Amino acid sequence: MSQSHHAQSSHVSQFKLLAQRRFAPFFWTQFLGAFNDNLFKTALIVVLTFDAASWTTLSPSMVTNLIPGLFILPYVLFSATSGQIAEKFEKSALVRFVKWAEIAIMGIAALGWMTHTLWLLVLAVFAMGTHSTLFGPVKYSYMPQQLKAEELTGGNGMVEMGTFVGILLGQVFGDVLVMHGGMGIPVVAAGTVGFAVLGLLASYQIPVTPASAPDLRISWNPLMETVRNLKYSSGNRTVFLSMLGNSWFWFYGAMVLAQFPVYAMNDLKGDHSVFVLLLTVFSLGIGVGSLLCEKLSGRKVEIGLVPFGSIGLTLFGIDLYFASRGYGAPAAGTVDALGMLAQPGSWRILFDVVMIGVFGGFFIVPLFALIQLRCDPRHLSRTIAGMNILNALFMVAAAGVAILLLGQGLTIPELFLATAIMNGLVAVYIFSLVPEFLMRFLAWLLIHTVHKVKVIEPGRIPEEGAAVLVCNHVSYVDAVVIMAASPRPIRFVMDHRIFKTPVLGWIFRTGKAIPIAPAKEDPWLLEKAYVDIAHALHEGELVCIFPEGRLTTTGEINEFKGGIAKIVERSHVPVIPMALRGLWGHLLSRSKDNVFERAFRKGLRSRLALAVGQPVAPHAATPERLQQEVLALRGEWK
Repeated sequence: MSQSHHAQSSHVSQFKLLAQRRFAPFFWTQFLGAFNDNLFKTALIVVLTFDAASWTTLSPSMVTNLIPGLFILPYVLFSATSGQIAEKFEKSALVRFVKWAEIAIMGIAALGWMTHTLWLLVLAVFAMGTHSTLFGPVKYSYMPQQLKAEELTGGNGMVEMGTFVGILLGQVFGDVLVMHGGMGIPVVAAGTVGFAVLGLLASYQIPVTPASAPDLRISWNPLMETVRNLKYSSGNRTVFLSMLGNSWFWFYGAMVLAQFPVYAMNDLKGDHSVFVLLLTVFSLGIGVGSLLCEKLSGRKVEIGLVPFGSIGLTLFGIDLYFASRGYGAPAAGTVDALGMLAQPGSWRILFDVVMIGVFGGFFIVPLFALIQLRCDPRHLSRTIAGMNILNALFMVAAAGVAILLLGQGLTIPELFLATAIMNGLVAVYIFSLVPEFLMRFLAWLLIHTVHKVKVIEPGRIPEEGAAVLVCNHVSYVDAVVIMAASPRPIRFVMDHRIFKTPVLGWIFRTGKAIPIAPAKEDPWLLEKAYVDIAHALHEGELVCIFPEGRLTTTGEINEFKGGIAKIVERSHVPVIPMALRGLWGHLLSRSKDNVFERAFRKGLRSRLALAVGQPVAPHAATPERLQQEVLALRGEWK
């Protein structure tokens, strides 16, 4: 990838993607699909809840659980097959096929609406679930083929926002149309066919996106393929735990969202518009959180946001319980949305619901982007299909757990509290299994609270393949600043003594840093460090060393030692010089100035920069040449 291309692409905002053919038609196709699904489903649920007698003898509560269940069932049955189909065929043609199918399904539904035939509508629900099952793997494997790595977070943020806004508008329109009697049903029947046609028209603009595994032989046994799929995914630990994290979010969302209709009616003493209000603020929260991910992650896949999202989901879930207890429900009768806003404590409830949505966005978008980035591209659609199966199972489990807990006499606010506490426990478990999440979170927190870091030419850090990064050594937080700026994990070579310090020692051990010691102190550890470095580079990892071998005591760059030459001689990889600016005088540097004076002079949000240089070929990477490069990159600003 050329340099100018990189510099230019790193400034493309996620909203600019909406003006580009590689993203916009795909975005509108999936938005219209989510909207239409929910317009149809909600209209049907509302009709069967409020006008059940003229359609069926089943009870309304049976019907409201049956329809979402029928919609989810194809995810369990057909995801494994649809993942293979998405892998084998060209993606734009596949999307058009799915959209033609949607027009046919909505045509069958329209017939059901107009002839008052329930079984045709139920068949259409199952068929729409199948349509969504086919589209899911294409949707998430299309993006890594058309977007660059630094655009993935923004692209996923846009798609998540579009999906949730589509779901929300579909639910609101479906609700409003059929609640308005007479003409409502014909309008829904015609409208769903019309929106399917619009989706098809948008899909004809999607650019050709080649099949990732055209030679794949499709296995039509869904059970065997599902097992094989999940087994394959579990081989890549980070990807598999990200899939589980994603499914956990759907469990949490299903637990909370499914309670909204009854919560609005019984706990908030509200009418139907209060339910719509709760749904609206939640969906807007998810949309805002999804869009903020790009800004907060500095245009790279920042998994440090996942623990941040998790903390928010727990805290605001707990507060929703206390806010519900503090709500001043009207003494008699029900209130509409405006009336509810006038009740004491209502704004706190809405704030909690919106924040659960925002932090949900922080949680889910980086997980999607991480799966897309770290998964083998030839297996991505099948991995997404495996995740859809897990999501469906987790949502079914959520319904079961909710029924069980409510049956034990829990109130809905107590159910919110139980879900938030469960989320906290699951988060602790996941982050103990993959400490990389927590480590990135600590690095992200440091860089976004204490410091303001500008990275100059971040695109020069290679997106894949082995390389050695060399940098000047100014303070004890140098490695954390570099780690937060890099889109990839880095193996740091650190003085063995740093591993004995409480917090930093844990961070570097967790990050698989390589301990090193001077030859006269521990020759065995020194030799082991060189072997570990060669092994890491052989595996295609990034390794970062500080060739000065110690922190500067003057602010100037010390002489680079010969270790770098030995490393490059063993492993012929490019060396990327980098320079830290603005850290001299930091509280954790070896500046002789008064400690308090240093703390206040730098102040909060002190400005730092990390300048990344052009790669140096292995044969030219002498200690002297690299020292000159780093000095030139640092300039006058220490």
